Amino acid sequence: MTTPQAPQTRDGRALAVLIFGAVVIGFVPILVRLSDTGSAAAGFWRLAFALPLLALMTRRAGAGLGRAPSRLAMVAGVMFALDLGFWHYGIALTSVANATVLTNLTPVVVTAFAWIFLRQSPRKLFLLAVTLALAGAFTMAAARGGAVGPAPGLGNAAAALTALWYAFYFLAVSAARRTEAALRIMFWSSLTGAPLLLGAAFLLGESVIPASLGGWAACAGLGVLHVAGQGAIAWALGRLPPATASVVVLIQPVVAAAAGWLLFAEALGPLQALGGAVTLAGVALAQWSARPPRVPAASAPKPL
Repeated sequence: MTTPQAPQTRDGRALAVLIFGAVVIGFVPILVRLSDTGSAAAGFWRLAFALPLLALMTRRAGAGLGRAPSRLAMVAGVMFALDLGFWHYGIALTSVANATVLTNLTPVVVTAFAWIFLRQSPRKLFLLAVTLALAGAFTMAAARGGAVGPAPGLGNAAAALTALWYAFYFLAVSAARRTEAALRIMFWSSLTGAPLLLGAAFLLGESVIPASLGGWAACAGLGVLHVAGQGAIAWALGRLPPATASVVVLIQPVVAAAAGWLLFAEALGPLQALGGAVTLAGVALAQWSARPPRVPAASAPKPL
């Protein structure tokens, strides 16, 4: 018998991969704005361009695509289609910062779900971390001016609902990762979600084909970011608790605000900078609070 392995929450590599994925996804709103197509259509092209890469990577990794997809992978695909559709409309109707911030209410939904249905009582320090992270994110949005966009009220509501779909996506992927490889889940969830988004684009009367070469480039870029960002998040979800992971991805609005400042000359004011710092502090505190208590050396089991 050997000493028990460290819990999953102490996997530093998984945390690094998760942070990388969150940073990558933070650039998605920029490309959605540049896609020159409808909101749901942009989600379709994101998955459509990602699918060939995912198929190639899955086969090379030996995960296999011959077997039928699991129910959890298909549920993840439906939830992700809803996530993309609502989020992209939020980006179109309100500010990029508001849409990204409200989407990241996911930690509240995930923590509440685990608390109510899984009876996983969060630590008080973890709840404080979530409060800090969300307070920082909302400070960024408030400082940016909440009434930006053609229909900010509707856009904010769509972005807030995105948090619900993204939370269910998190939970489905986390459960699926117990038995399936991340790439396989990514492929089947993307294949499930793509036709749903295409159908939504037609039903809503959107322009499905990008109207410019730059729009096509943005759609292709969305596919690459999907593979890199969501792939990294899906991989990390197999090694970190979903509640902790959902707080770490609050890095996204910080990245989105910084990208808007660099690419669209949207100045980052003092309150925005403070909000970003508070958000990152909440993320760090959430990760620290999720670590298991150290076992004293005297009471640790001895190897046999």
